[in-house]
This record gives sequence, structure tokens and C-alpha cells, in this order.
Amino acid sequence: MGKVEYTATSAAAGVEQAFRMLEGRWKLVILFHLFGGKLLRFSDLERAIPGISQKMLIQQLRQMESDGIVRRIVHHQVPPKVEYGLTEWGQTLCPALDAILGWAEQRPEQDAGG
Repeated sequence: MGKVEYTATSAAAGVEQAFRMLEGRWKLVILFHLFGGKLLRFSDLERAIPGISQKMLIQQLRQMESDGIVRRIVHHQVPPKVEYGLTEWGQTLCPALDAILGWAEQRPEQDAGG
């Protein structure tokens, strides 16, 4: 697979599409809990993210699963055990988000005069 040649318009559209996959109040928080190859049960994620409702956690996980970022692992046992982790592709978001964080930290101070 060769390198894609982008125009300003197609590059902007590609980044917007990527940001849409990550938008949502809790998605980035969920991602940071799963980075490093961690596998967490639903209840672990729920405890780790105060303020998130069960419904919202389910919704955000399902969206990220359908986008190929998160994988849902079902262990067939009694009682059933379900864990969530990042896909290989999802794990590659870590350096990209670290780069964005580093970029944001370098923001120059704003002058009061504008």
C-alpha cells in the first residue's frame, strides 16, 4: 500500500473524519485507560471513570468497537466475562494523542491586549 498524496482539502477531510471517531465526552478518557495493552472489564471502566453512566459507557464502547478502535473479548464461562481492549490499530493512537498533548502544552501565552 503506497503513501497517499493529499491535497489541503483531502487532508483536512481525513483529519475531520478521524476526529469524528474520537468525538464524544468520554472516548478519550476510555482510550487512555486502555492504552498500554490493558484489558478491562466493563465494571473496571465504570469505576475508573466517575460520572459516566452505564448507558453512555456502553454507547461509547460500541461506537469505538464499530470504528475498529476497541475490541470486545467475551470469555465463555459462568458467569460470562467480557473485557475491553484496544485493537492493534487503536493502540497506534497513543503516540498521535501524545503528540497532540505535547503540541497543546507548547501553546504560547496569550497577550491581554490581543
